[in-house]
Amino acid sequence: MATNRSTKTSSTALRGSAEKKVNATKSGSEDSLATIEAERLLHELQVHQVELEMQNEELQRIREELEVSRNSYSELYDFAPVGYFVFDSRGRIREVNLTGSQLLGVERGALVNRPFTGFISDEGERKVFSDHLRMVLQRKILLRCELSFTGTKGTKIHGRFQSVAFVNHKEGCILTTLFDCTARKQLEEELQRAHDRLELTVGERTRELTSTNLQLTQEIEERRKAEASLQEAFAEIKGLKDRLQAENIYLQQEVGRQHNFGEIIGQSQALGQVFSKIEQVAPMNATVLLLGETGTGKGVVANTIHSRSSRRGRPLITVNCTTLPATLVESELFGRERGAFTGAGDRQIGHFELADGGTIFLDEIGEMPLELQSKLLRVIQDGEFERLGSPRTIKTDVRIIAATNRNLAEEVKNGTFREDLFYRLNVFPITMPPLRQRKDDIPLLVNHFVAKFNSKIGKRIESISKETLNTLEEYHWPGNVRELESVIERAVIMSPGSSLQVLDRFDTFRKAEEPAGEDIRALVELEHDHVLQVLKKTGWRIEGKNGAAVLLGLNASTLRARMRKYGIVRQ
Repeated sequence: MATNRSTKTSSTALRGSAEKKVNATKSGSEDSLATIEAERLLHELQVHQVELEMQNEELQRIREELEVSRNSYSELYDFAPVGYFVFDSRGRIREVNLTGSQLLGVERGALVNRPFTGFISDEGERKVFSDHLRMVLQRKILLRCELSFTGTKGTKIHGRFQSVAFVNHKEGCILTTLFDCTARKQLEEELQRAHDRLELTVGERTRELTSTNLQLTQEIEERRKAEASLQEAFAEIKGLKDRLQAENIYLQQEVGRQHNFGEIIGQSQALGQVFSKIEQVAPMNATVLLLGETGTGKGVVANTIHSRSSRRGRPLITVNCTTLPATLVESELFGRERGAFTGAGDRQIGHFELADGGTIFLDEIGEMPLELQSKLLRVIQDGEFERLGSPRTIKTDVRIIAATNRNLAEEVKNGTFREDLFYRLNVFPITMPPLRQRKDDIPLLVNHFVAKFNSKIGKRIESISKETLNTLEEYHWPGNVRELESVIERAVIMSPGSSLQVLDRFDTFRKAEEPAGEDIRALVELEHDHVLQVLKKTGWRIEGKNGAAVLLGLNASTLRARMRKYGIVRQ
């Protein structure tokens, strides 16, 4: 419509121009009607001719402009950066630009009337293309879709279609623009693959890190446990080290102190009863109470019991309660921490801790202070104690052998010994007979001591006279075996030859006591028997109105001294 209006305007302008040219050629003609009519017609013809000439010129100009425009359009169409296709309603290619033919890899002329679906291998993609064309024709609007198709060289192409319908003189056609998204698609796919690889790598790395973290956590926990175990082991090793050092010190001290004699020697009937009891109790873990006078060999019996028990692989720890100051008995038995009391500079392991798994021999248990007897009772009952200055309870497994030359039952009555502790100790009592009741063993003991001191002193005493043996057998021996050992040691030192001579030294020793002689010995034995009878009569009661001390006219302490001297022990 805009073109028609332009044409009318142009014709009107041309007619006006033509009329002006014709009018300019008129001059002095006659005003006859024929002439006027003829001139009018001529005028119109001239005007029309001029008009046609001018229209022809205009058309020529327009043709030239259209040709230029057509050439420009053809160049734009053919060399556009995107492919242009014109499809008919059945999807055949009607027209295509150079970019489109190059995209498919087919000469442009060979593409005309060729179905585009021939380039689509996937059935689903062909259906998408057909549906797209149908929708464009139906809706008459610009529609888009994406397709994948293949060029003649097998190149996979991914494109985006923008299509619009138009109608020519024969049938409806579709103009489609082919934007090649292959590179973008490849980049997207590569990006997706890279993303997938990254996700896979991240997942694998995450799993590795998680596993590594778990492993590190486990290793840290194991290291923590190992460190704790090492600390415990170190503490245990340190405790064992301290214990071994203390045991070593103790054993060195014991080596320095020889036993009264190396073994129990004798074959008397009284000693045979002791052997029988040792055989009975040694394999057991029962507490043993050794009774008897001083010097009868209670320590040797304790060592024999330990050596025949299942604890012989562990130490036998000996504690002499009479040689320890009262203020140190507790720390010696149970140990102490550093600074537990004034002068306690270092930590000390007690004898009960040293004896763990073994045996502890409490010699002269009757001398133990009353305030410590309850702590000893706890060890016997519960197997536990605390060091001085420490709240930590220590467990111990110790067999107890106790020895005393006192009458503990009498001490219980006097209130100087706990009754419950006495019953705990008196599980299996063994009474050691005094030497005067086993005189048959004196020759054996003499021979043993002579051999011992020959080796120790370097002498060669080879014989003992019968007179010497008779003298030794007749003596009362208030100091028992320990006294005999001392006498033999002095005799070996003083004997000038190879025969043992004890008379001089023995006579001197007897004079230091009382005048020697049969009467004196008889008097001593008489006093011993008299004291024993009075004790039995009073039920072994020493003190009090009806006690033995009053009947004998003695102080209670003097009576106890006589009892110890004569080895009188309640049977």
